[in-house]
Amino acid sequence: MNPESPIRSWCKNRPSSSGVGYAWASRWLSITWVLVLALSCWSGGACCLAQSRAVAGSQSTSDATAAQLDPIAQACQLVYQGKFDAAAESARNAAQFDQGRAELLEQVVQRYQDIARRRQAAREQAFAKQLRELDKLRGVVDLDKADLASEAADDEPNEPNDITDVLAVIARAAEFAADRQKAALMDDPFVTKALQESVDRSVKLEAEGKWLDAYSRYYYWLQAIDPNNHGYSDYADELLAKASIAGSFQDSPCETRKERYNGVEKRMFVRAIDALSLHYVNSIDYVKMATEAVKRCDNLAEVLTIAFSEGLSDNGNSFTRPDPDKATAWSVALAGLRDEIETAGASFGKDRFLKILDQVLALNEATVQLPQRPLIAHFSEAALEVLDPYTVMVWPRQVQDFEKLMMNEFTGIGIEISKPRGFLTVASLLPDTPAYRSGLDAGDVIEAVDGVPTKDMSLTCAVKKITGPKGTTVTLSVKRQSSDKAENITITRDRIIVPTIRGWQRTESGDWLYMVDPRHRIGYVRITSFSTDTAGDFDDVLEELDDQGLKGLIVDLRFNTGGLLDSAVRISDAFIKEGLIVRTQPKASMIPTYEYAHRRGTQPDYPLVILINSGSASASEIVAGALGDPRHERAILVGTRTHGKGSVQGITHYPGGGAQLKYTMAYYHLPSGQRVKSRAAVEKEGRKDWGVGPDVEVKLTSEELRAMLDVQRDNDILVQAGREEHSASYTKRTIEQALEADPQLAVGLLVMETKLIETNALAAN
Repeated sequence: MNPESPIRSWCKNRPSSSGVGYAWASRWLSITWVLVLALSCWSGGACCLAQSRAVAGSQSTSDATAAQLDPIAQACQLVYQGKFDAAAESARNAAQFDQGRAELLEQVVQRYQDIARRRQAAREQAFAKQLRELDKLRGVVDLDKADLASEAADDEPNEPNDITDVLAVIARAAEFAADRQKAALMDDPFVTKALQESVDRSVKLEAEGKWLDAYSRYYYWLQAIDPNNHGYSDYADELLAKASIAGSFQDSPCETRKERYNGVEKRMFVRAIDALSLHYVNSIDYVKMATEAVKRCDNLAEVLTIAFSEGLSDNGNSFTRPDPDKATAWSVALAGLRDEIETAGASFGKDRFLKILDQVLALNEATVQLPQRPLIAHFSEAALEVLDPYTVMVWPRQVQDFEKLMMNEFTGIGIEISKPRGFLTVASLLPDTPAYRSGLDAGDVIEAVDGVPTKDMSLTCAVKKITGPKGTTVTLSVKRQSSDKAENITITRDRIIVPTIRGWQRTESGDWLYMVDPRHRIGYVRITSFSTDTAGDFDDVLEELDDQGLKGLIVDLRFNTGGLLDSAVRISDAFIKEGLIVRTQPKASMIPTYEYAHRRGTQPDYPLVILINSGSASASEIVAGALGDPRHERAILVGTRTHGKGSVQGITHYPGGGAQLKYTMAYYHLPSGQRVKSRAAVEKEGRKDWGVGPDVEVKLTSEELRAMLDVQRDNDILVQAGREEHSASYTKRTIEQALEADPQLAVGLLVMETKLIETNALAAN
């Protein structure tokens, strides 16, 4: 894993390519960072840095059990499976047995159908709107005459003057289209021409060394339009790989390219491979690792030859742009090396793989003479990417920051930041922190950090610049909404405790409201990650809700990327009386570990609904998977399939410092035995059962996702009290507005009400 380069930062905070604005879905999902908050990684069995999968436990009851249920309970079971239409008919048939509960259940189903009709109407309107936009572009964009110059960054933001605008509209139209409508859209001659022209332009840009432009202007959108087209996705990956190489040789406000590779040595990677051979969870395909590593080295020379006309430096030694003839010789030699690897067969093991690295270094010296440290780093990164996304090198330059994450040592000023419209902006404050006491406020634009402009600074770099040791100071150049001039604010850093438990709305004092439905006593708790304090804070909230007469609880794990395993187990244990919560399975030759529930401290058996989506990963998948597992059937899962991390990472530690290796050491298995599988692995097998699946599926469109996040942001924001400018900018949303903007939460509430109807708890109100 190379230190973050400008291209990696760009991919996290992608700017608008033209007047269309951000991408159809990710446009509205701007990344927000809590300064001093980082992903909680492996720590005595922690879940580590998000991304993987697991199979969902079905919430449905067996036919034999269902036959024993009363008619109302049978109708409720249909709701828990997302079969609302069938539940309506079943409820009508059950009216003769229990008219009161049957009528309540029919009302729930009717509200669901109202939501479904409203969403379908919005989808049809959105599709029609995109068709109108496409018709406008037909008369403005001449696909035969438009040239690349029209795509300059200084074009008017709302001028539909190039093919990228066309692609963006097609992507949005495809998202909202029904199957028949999408087929007709893709057969449209104008659309067909736009797609082909985009491919042709990408080839031209690639030849000019403009890989990032080729991706951002064309292949980003082509993938969105046709996500099942492997030709698009493979070429997009290749463009991003080359753009990432180019970015790794560019200086950033946080580090120079020389600093980025400082301390990288071959022996560090050799030591890492030795560790993998002993501890990696799966068998290792050294042939594929070697093939991809050699391919990356070939691309490295190509990128440096095309993209850089000036010299680079490696450990103080001058390095000039590779000679094209020598680069060709290098490429031919590496092609021969790849042929040798492919014909080696089963005899190709660890030792032969490491000899390939030696051969690559020798060929480099004899031909193109690329800087050695970046060459070793890129060889290593490409080889480890074959294994999984979470097995990476932590080079000497990264070790200090990485160890801070391991120990949860968070020191900073206590704000959340984002980059809407490209400006580094305070998204929200944390109460009782240096930032709050300094007068800094939500909406303030941070123009510089210690004199370094933030215009081209990534969020990751901004976090690094603003955080620092406790007791040190940082000076922010801040421009307020009510002023045209920036002012300097100097803040003393301190240890920050970032709460991971949130309610549905934050009050002006910074407290959270957790009772989302006071009438029916339904609580709502959002867990943003799993830290050392999460379980204790969660218990405190449950006690507060219990004092208010809690009858049912919704736990929101959407966009929860994980954290500490112990924390996830404690949360699960609160709702399971006994039995297995999760099994951690290392490689076949090693003994698994088990985490079990305990009767002591178990919550009452009130209904539980868990909201999940593709941003739910790792520890959040353990909680959702365990509570929704058929063995426990403690919760009903609402939303979409989770991300699918499901793996445990270990860290090598060597005396004397140097590089470390983060590697996948085990997989998580849910109580019924199924593994939390990764999406990439499952898709290769032609299946879709990665991660943990919902019992009641509710997919959001990009428009719905934007609306949901907007409302959530407004209700999360903590601002300085008494500021007049806040009256219009930051308005708290009512629960009615929140439910209208968030179909997943709205349906989760309907499922909860159904549970209360089944147990007669709702009828009693």
